[in-house]
Amino acid sequence: MSDAIQIRPVTPADFDAWLPLWDAYNAFYGRSGETALPREITQVTWGRFFDAYEPMHAMVAERNGQLLGLVHFLYHRHTTMVASTCYLQDLYTLESERGKGVGRALIEAVYARAKADGLQRVYWQTHETNHTAMKLYDKVADHSGFVVYRKAL
Repeated sequence: MSDAIQIRPVTPADFDAWLPLWDAYNAFYGRSGETALPREITQVTWGRFFDAYEPMHAMVAERNGQLLGLVHFLYHRHTTMVASTCYLQDLYTLESERGKGVGRALIEAVYARAKADGLQRVYWQTHETNHTAMKLYDKVADHSGFVVYRKAL
């Protein structure tokens, strides 16, 4: 088998291998234990990846049959562009695979997919304390300088 990283769309058969990555991603951002996402949210999210009417997409990084990382992204309209834009919402790689090109490969795959679909921009956000990821992000994208505000309703 090849040791090369393969990036591919997620399939329904990937659920059992995808779920630990998804749970680890959420735990990284403090969503575990008492604050874990309800399983209903996970099930709805998973279903959206396979619904042709949803603008949400998922890809995984794989090597020798093992999933190493995931990326989830969605397309949406924008008020200052005719074409839709792509929001890279979730990106996660196994801790053991960080610094080995998995995250970069997932981001580049989103770029390629969005470009092929006629989009002109991919953007994302990360927490200001995620310094390891920002080292990569600074190499593969431009920091926009925007600050994110939100309010739970």
